[in-house]
Amino acid sequence: MPIADNLLAFTLAATVLTLTPGLDTALVLRTATVEGKQQAFRAALGINAGCLVWGAAVAFGLGALIAVSELAYNLLKYCGAAYLAWLGLGMLLRPRSTLAPPEAGARARGNWFLKGMMGNVLNPKVGIFYVSFLPQFIPPAQNLIAWTFGLVGIHVLLGLIWSGVLIGVTQPLAGILRRERVIQWMDRATGLIFVLFAARLALGRR
Repeated sequence: MPIADNLLAFTLAATVLTLTPGLDTALVLRTATVEGKQQAFRAALGINAGCLVWGAAVAFGLGALIAVSELAYNLLKYCGAAYLAWLGLGMLLRPRSTLAPPEAGARARGNWFLKGMMGNVLNPKVGIFYVSFLPQFIPPAQNLIAWTFGLVGIHVLLGLIWSGVLIGVTQPLAGILRRERVIQWMDRATGLIFVLFAARLALGRR
């Protein structure tokens, strides 16, 4: 398959993957609604930084280790499930009723980037997906590391664009979405999604 066809095929497949609703979508929508667009962009950057971390791991062989080692896979899986459950239970049990004051928001600026990144880094299924998915689109006799980072870069770009769309659609409804009851509902709904994903990750098989 010509290089251009490889890139086009991967872009189409990655687009479908990006548009499929999941944990990342829930996190970006909830953060945009409750925290505002700046914090949502930080969460989106963190999510995609997690993709870059996995891309580097796959490029340099760690992803392959996760793919073949049951112990390594389970260790990362349970750490990821515990992290997601911790985030989700926090939102379920302690939903916010108002937006944080500016000074509190300033202290929390790094948090959403870290939460978004760790949600992906601690999910071994992202690594398994990259290990099994990316090689299909790397032409023979091409530089594996360069192509891996290039394909992950396309995925990250698509993710950032989609996150921007999600953040943008919340802004016209910001006044409604930031009411006390709506904020609490969004926190609880997102928390429930996180807990369900944690259970799915912990109980799921490869």
